[in-house]
Amino acid sequence: MRLDSGIQRKERTVSELEQAAGKNKNSSNPAGSRSFAFVAEGEEVSSGQKVGRLQLFEITHRKKDRSPMTSEAGEIMEKLKEKNAEYEAIASTDSSVNLKNIDNRIITEVLGLERDQIAQMQASTVNQITEVQRKCEEIQQQLRADAVARKAAVAARKVEVAAMAAEQSRK
Repeated sequence: MRLDSGIQRKERTVSELEQAAGKNKNSSNPAGSRSFAFVAEGEEVSSGQKVGRLQLFEITHRKKDRSPMTSEAGEIMEKLKEKNAEYEAIASTDSSVNLKNIDNRIITEVLGLERDQIAQMQASTVNQITEVQRKCEEIQQQLRADAVARKAAVAARKVEVAAMAAEQSRK
């Protein structure tokens, strides 16, 4: 029970933050002040596909009108698209090229190692937050299942006690 009230407080706080972020009309970034994990999860839910680093970069560096946040961000996105097209062209002719983890290589080539390391830390944080959220949901489901099992056990025990009392009253 105590855990549930903590969860409700957390949900209320998140909801209040989301409302406050929505009221700020000056923000031109569609991601607003939301975390990378929240943005990635929202995009994955809406598209039904896993969001890669290239896609997350693009989502978080565009305004609501889909234009780049800055001219530098626009240039970087163009370079990322060109590199991605380059690798896809290579992969179409060479089956040994693995496109699954190519995002990291593309970002490193375009942004350089230092900036990529920062981006990797952000991506790692996104993955960690997503994993913690998943584990939290699993624990919540297990707690709910345990509570249902306890209620069923208590109900069964009450029936058992009532049956014993009824039998005792017959004697």
